[in-house]
Amino acid sequence: MSPPNKEGGNQNVDVIIKTFIAGGMAGCFAKTSVAPLDRVKILLQAHNQHYKHLGVLSALRRVTWKEGVAGLYRGNGVQMLRIFPYGAIQFMAYEQYKEIIKSLNDHHPHLTKLCAGSLAGLTAIFFTYPLDVVRARIAFQVKGDQLYLGLVDAVKTMVYVEGGIKSLFRGIVPSMLGMAPYAGLSFYSFETLKSLCLEHFPDWLGKPCSKNTGGLVLILPAKLVCGGVAGAIAQGMAYPLDVVRRRIQLSDMLPESHKYSGSWLRTLVLVYQEDGVSRGLYRGMSINFIRAMPMVAVSFSIYEMSKQMFGLDTGVDR
Repeated sequence: MSPPNKEGGNQNVDVIIKTFIAGGMAGCFAKTSVAPLDRVKILLQAHNQHYKHLGVLSALRRVTWKEGVAGLYRGNGVQMLRIFPYGAIQFMAYEQYKEIIKSLNDHHPHLTKLCAGSLAGLTAIFFTYPLDVVRARIAFQVKGDQLYLGLVDAVKTMVYVEGGIKSLFRGIVPSMLGMAPYAGLSFYSFETLKSLCLEHFPDWLGKPCSKNTGGLVLILPAKLVCGGVAGAIAQGMAYPLDVVRRRIQLSDMLPESHKYSGSWLRTLVLVYQEDGVSRGLYRGMSINFIRAMPMVAVSFSIYEMSKQMFGLDTGVDR
């Protein structure tokens, strides 16, 4: 029996570490680039009493006037603590799941990308969900009307006063249900658009990458466009469950908190019955498109550029 290939094992570990770091960098750059829009989206989604009658632009102006420019980034520090491991796990897991699924069945590349993306999103959200809940609560606060003094105080209050450890996982079911199609469609759409661009317009949209296998990679503007379109497609499908997730996460901070103490399905029906589709299930959707398209565009672009920097192949994956 031949001895294990130590060099091959070390090489695989090296790739995993590099994709982990690249994914974490991508997540941090992407979320910070849209942090002000993310804050306003949370305020609108959960009908914060100070902003529930405002639109996107007027809410941005009101936050700046009431809380200063720093108010636009409220909760972003906690977001970075969550988003680096989230992005790192998601992108690393996607590459690993893709290889595993391809080794089991390489006849359906489209299904491989879709399933790998969904599983990667579920894996990432499972490991980082408590920080998402805490960050949402801090971002939902308004200056002068605060329940939590910061990250540590929010965690202690939630655990010791608001229901124990399970309060940190409030809303995880709709989050998982929404993440599966969102992450799957994001990765699938980006990979498919990337392949189409390099296949049909290699001279215009591609350039050789000297640090990897010598294949073509997308130029930066093409990466941004493909990422933006992928984000729009994914968000449009998964958005109602994102609204439900926020309502459940923030239930203890809302005036009629008891209404959102039931299951995610009951909350979904309740939001529809009380506010309808446009002002309920898709409340804040306009800002979500404005936010999601550049966020996903930056995320995929930074990830691909980081992989190139680390000497990993980012060419067409067939």
